Amino acid sequence: MSVKLNLVCENPGIIDQFEVFEEQTNKDSAKSLFIKGPYMMAEGVNRNKRFYPREELEREIASYNENFVKPGRAMGELNHPSSADVDLERACHMVTELTQDGNVFYGKSKVLTTPCGQIVRSLVNDGVKVGMSSRALGTLEESSEYNTVRNMKLVAIDCVADPSYPKAFVNGILESKQWVLAEDGKYEEIYDQFEKSVSKLPRKEVEKYLLERIMSFINKI
Repeated sequence: MSVKLNLVCENPGIIDQFEVFEEQTNKDSAKSLFIKGPYMMAEGVNRNKRFYPREELEREIASYNENFVKPGRAMGELNHPSSADVDLERACHMVTELTQDGNVFYGKSKVLTTPCGQIVRSLVNDGVKVGMSSRALGTLEESSEYNTVRNMKLVAIDCVADPSYPKAFVNGILESKQWVLAEDGKYEEIYDQFEKSVSKLPRKEVEKYLLERIMSFINKI
């Protein structure tokens, strides 16, 4: 049976904890803009009433470092999209470092020269404070006081102007969607997949076709 995953977004700290600075590799190269600060936090209930076990984050961060950060593939978008993919057309930064200090995972990102990266640079130059916020898939173990995140799969770390996004947005839009891991290793949004199938129903034999699609949908979950 496939595990249903929710999309969850977090920011462990306040916007003032992020540092924005420029670095130059040599005197002849252009200066690059970097953002550094606390990207994720374990073993504490955050403002969204979610708890990340330390071993869960350590495992996933190690995997993300190996498969995305080291090869130069750890792209993040400008603001959180309601998807479990990274749209390269909206990429604004690349995570270059992700290290652990106790229960806090600190990161460093290079702002890209893409259109969205230029927006980030313009915002910073105009005095807007920006930060980083994680976007991941995971299951939520509910309790009376908080939800524990399990089966975590880090999708990206996105750049946001206000990491303390409204709780209603997170719960109402992002967490209402669910994904499953398909046989090809890709994540599929199961409800969108079902809705697309229903929208293509032929006018003839509607009931029979609908029943077949419903049974297929149920078997996937």
